[in-house]
Amino acid sequence: MILRSLLLSLAAIACLADDAPLPSAPEATPAYWERPDVQAFIDEMATQHGFDRAALVQQFAQIAHKPNILAVLDKPSTSRPYHAFRPDFVNDTRLRLGVAYWQANAPLLQAVSDQYGVEPEYLVAILGVETLWGRNTGSFRVMDALGTIAFDYPRRADFFRKELREFLLLARDEQADPFEFKGSYAGAMGAPQFMPSSFHAYAADWDKDGRHDIWNNQGDILASVANYFVQHGWQRGEPLLVPATVEGDGYAPLVADKFNLHYKVSELAAFGVRPAEPLNGDPLAVLAPLEHEPGVTRYWLGLANFYAITRYNRSTHYAMAVHELAQRIKAAYHDPSLLPKVEAPKRKPAKPKKRSGKRRK
Repeated sequence: MILRSLLLSLAAIACLADDAPLPSAPEATPAYWERPDVQAFIDEMATQHGFDRAALVQQFAQIAHKPNILAVLDKPSTSRPYHAFRPDFVNDTRLRLGVAYWQANAPLLQAVSDQYGVEPEYLVAILGVETLWGRNTGSFRVMDALGTIAFDYPRRADFFRKELREFLLLARDEQADPFEFKGSYAGAMGAPQFMPSSFHAYAADWDKDGRHDIWNNQGDILASVANYFVQHGWQRGEPLLVPATVEGDGYAPLVADKFNLHYKVSELAAFGVRPAEPLNGDPLAVLAPLEHEPGVTRYWLGLANFYAITRYNRSTHYAMAVHELAQRIKAAYHDPSLLPKVEAPKRKPAKPKKRSGKRRK
């Protein structure tokens, strides 16, 4: 009986082997550069911008796909109140490093400030908030980062394809290998963390050496940041913001539109918003509510220079942190007694020496 069952099983297997089609092997995933969307992009760069098509194919064949970047982009952002955001950027470490940077680059900072009309403390502070004065500029190859997002993240594909195009033009203009550039997971580069389109629009060649070195040349770095601010409306010597008072709840539309300078200060009164301090003239302003302590919200009128910082990073938290850090660095630069004391590491108490087992006679 057992033998008969075994023979029947073998016969059934043989029938399946003869009649049933074998499972097909999975189709090979096309190489990155072979994908139709990548091919179309390569064609565009060749026909519209004069790139060598074969060279671009070789470059795109070297792009390393970075799924970890996509995971970061998909991670839902969590909004923190300002009192939780502030300590990451306005702290003793950044204060000490900011003063040291100013001291090391004082003549250059003054020269850039004089030429562009941007106060030195804000040039120093923005670099401290962005990259800790060039210490944290990112470790991703920019080609990998932009290539991954441009073709594998549909929600932002148009924006990042534009940035990839700008980056390839940038590398050609700078006569550099595009794979030599390192940056953030989103492709932001150098000490000021410029995206390629910002690099093209605002990067400055301070020393006139034909390069726009926002990685290592402090003159180019500072002039590029100053140029960015000026092109976004920076006004020399003007305040960034003033405290405000609010009445009723008519100001809600202003909070929703806090990144656009639509109203003069006098026009804000119709929304129940007024400056708590005197202002020169009747400037344009935005309303910025910030929770400085748990449950305690303060209201500010952000003026043209505050607005310029929000063009750098679309966040009122960010702009306020830059402002506060700038003011602390400026004060400590001119009065070193304001620098926080560096505490020496506590020494562990010495362990008592073991006594010898021998008794004295």
